[in-house]
Amino acid sequence: MAEAAKPRRVFVAINPTASFGKGSSVGPAVVAALLTAGHDVTALEEPSYAELIASATAAMATGPDALIVVGGDGMVNLGTNLVAGTDVALGIVPSGTGNDMARVLGIPHQNTAAAIELLLIQLQLPPRVIDAGLIHRADGGETWYACMLSAGFDAVVNERANRMTWPKGPMRYNLALLYELLGLKPIRYTLTLDGAVRTVEGMLISVGNGVSLGGGMLVTPDAEVDDGLLDVLVVERLTRLQFLRIFPRVFKGEHLTDPRVTVHRVRSISIAAEGVAAYADGERVGQLPVSVEVKPGALRVLSPAPS
Repeated sequence: MAEAAKPRRVFVAINPTASFGKGSSVGPAVVAALLTAGHDVTALEEPSYAELIASATAAMATGPDALIVVGGDGMVNLGTNLVAGTDVALGIVPSGTGNDMARVLGIPHQNTAAAIELLLIQLQLPPRVIDAGLIHRADGGETWYACMLSAGFDAVVNERANRMTWPKGPMRYNLALLYELLGLKPIRYTLTLDGAVRTVEGMLISVGNGVSLGGGMLVTPDAEVDDGLLDVLVVERLTRLQFLRIFPRVFKGEHLTDPRVTVHRVRSISIAAEGVAAYADGERVGQLPVSVEVKPGALRVLSPAPS
């Protein structure tokens, strides 16, 4: 007779914006599956992110075995900031648009049923131990991230999109992208890479613990989440035409052969530039400067080990 599953005490944090549309059934399905498997489950559902963070923070103080986040990379970021540096494992059931961290960890990102099935298996196994990035913000605060920090063209587009009230949905980002392409110009950065200072005029700066952002754009394709290092992508000054030519190659990770593209493997980096904000796992961190350091083994995740 097969051994019964060991009950775990878990909290399930559900994206507040997923109460409607195609993702609305995912949270309840996760909770139902966990209960059926015999686990002690509490669903965390709040009307806003701020209230969800407060609720989840209080839940974490009770010492659960795992925190399961249901949503996209924003929810992964929320969970990472709650569990990094603790013994609580982070589980991910992706139901967002990009789902980059789920892709990195080998969690099915287009098949909810398969992601839930994998979660149930991984709850019975030791969690995988991976690195996390710790950001020291200009305001003196700290923010963790799991996959990718960006502080270049993509972050500038996000800033413009966030300021726009029309149109709604993905078209707002596309329109912001067009506006920023029309006014494209390099940004003057001061980078401190493991203590070595350099100045560069660049278009893209990304600091990867994982490999991708924006739904599979392989900006740092050789990054590994458990090597104790961060991969820093630097795309130097390009004309608009050159940028348009190289940008599609980033989706396939084929941009590293371009001589204007470099990747530095570091334990820490500081990024300074005027008028640029940093985003981590798609969430706004704040204006530069920021400093980032890798924290080896800071994150426990419910995902399979790499094959």
